[in-house]
Amino acid sequence: MNPPLVIGIIAGYFLLLIVIARWTSKGADTQTFFTANRQSPWYLVAFGMIGASLSGVTFISVPGEVGNGFFSYFQVVIGYLLGYFVIATVLLPLYYKLQLVSIYTYLESRFGFWSYKTGAAFFLLSRVVGASFRLFLVALVLQTALFNAYGIPFWVSVLTTILLIWVYTFKGGIKTIVWTDTLQTLFMLTAVVATLIIIAREMNWTMGETFHAIRDSGLSKTFFWDWQSPRFFPKQFISGALIAIVMTGLDQDMMQKNLTCKTLKDAQKNVLGFSIVLVIANLLFLSMGALLYLYAEAQGIGIPEKTDTLYPLLALDHLGLFAGIVFLLGVIAAAYSSADSALTALTTSFCVDFLHFDGKTERDKKRTRLKVHIGFSLLLFFVILLFHAINDDSVINSIFKAAGYTYGPILGLFSFGLITRRQLQDRWVLWVCLVAPLLSYGIEVASGNWFGFFVLALNGSLTYLGLWIISKPPATPQNA
Repeated sequence: MNPPLVIGIIAGYFLLLIVIARWTSKGADTQTFFTANRQSPWYLVAFGMIGASLSGVTFISVPGEVGNGFFSYFQVVIGYLLGYFVIATVLLPLYYKLQLVSIYTYLESRFGFWSYKTGAAFFLLSRVVGASFRLFLVALVLQTALFNAYGIPFWVSVLTTILLIWVYTFKGGIKTIVWTDTLQTLFMLTAVVATLIIIAREMNWTMGETFHAIRDSGLSKTFFWDWQSPRFFPKQFISGALIAIVMTGLDQDMMQKNLTCKTLKDAQKNVLGFSIVLVIANLLFLSMGALLYLYAEAQGIGIPEKTDTLYPLLALDHLGLFAGIVFLLGVIAAAYSSADSALTALTTSFCVDFLHFDGKTERDKKRTRLKVHIGFSLLLFFVILLFHAINDDSVINSIFKAAGYTYGPILGLFSFGLITRRQLQDRWVLWVCLVAPLLSYGIEVASGNWFGFFVLALNGSLTYLGLWIISKPPATPQNA
């Protein structure tokens, strides 16, 4: 694409976001930044969460992964439905009952200081890693579509990406994000539908012929029953349920949006509604991935070694100008719809969970919040550069591998608190949560990577077992 055109598209897009940010941040204070004053319409949150859940990873990496794993990822997506049901019926009632700002304060009331800090710390680690992976994708696209033409290094792409997020989130926080996510979800879903139509027309297929071509290609194979395979259906399904629970229900980033709804009932309608649309959206992305491979084969275009670059390659260089514009808007919207809220959630968790804002003046809160926001922006910058140097896998696989190890302790802690009434020896919790991921990694390597995404279940189970070992039965009240 023409670099000046790319610059114009990006500038226009972010100008629109900044206008929304100025409108939503009028009169904003710290409470607005963290909770949007709990006044968000549930349907607005639900629609915006579709984009945040899908992210730039789904937009680029899921279609590319079709060439390696066919439609096996849809087994994980089906499992999401079970996970979101647990979130709506178990976790949300708890969070609303306790009126939480940071969901990890539940661990303090249930177990104590070290459990609370351990859960919050693992969230910070998880979200920094996940957000870095996601931002890496959009920076890579900007590098390919724009900065390479001017000989500008990759670190400038990363810095630009993070700076743009900071500009429109630093004041309004989660209130701004609820609205910008809605816009970004619209752009992303429009882009995938438009790409499907463009490829079908390029191949001179009707919609019916397109469906049959995908079905007959062999790329649409969905269910795998070899128990030794990482794609074994029961493992993928259970992993999907657990991934939904930990990456949405036990994640401050996603729950912070849910907790901006006015009532528990609204929040539950939000989760159940968007989960169904999310399944449909993922099926569209997988279908688009199959079409990308079929189009490349028909045109004699070589498949790149890194499959994450297949969609950008075809959209920017082979499918015409309109497809390139649609792709660019879609991938920017997809990446920023998850990354902007991640930065806000990191700021919220660190301020609430580690700096304890209670008792500070509003002026001091704003000053501290700004410093933390800048600090996490810089941290993301350096982690993305590190990931760029070492990544040799598709980003979707990298994210779920990382989630298996970083979210496992959080899953174990919350599960233990909700399922049992036992009390923990709080001072030993951090050690259990450090040992469990290490054991999980050792078992995964020794098994020849048999677990795949299922390592999350292994990690959570080992954490749960370790917590049981350091626990004791609940104290029984003495009769008067």
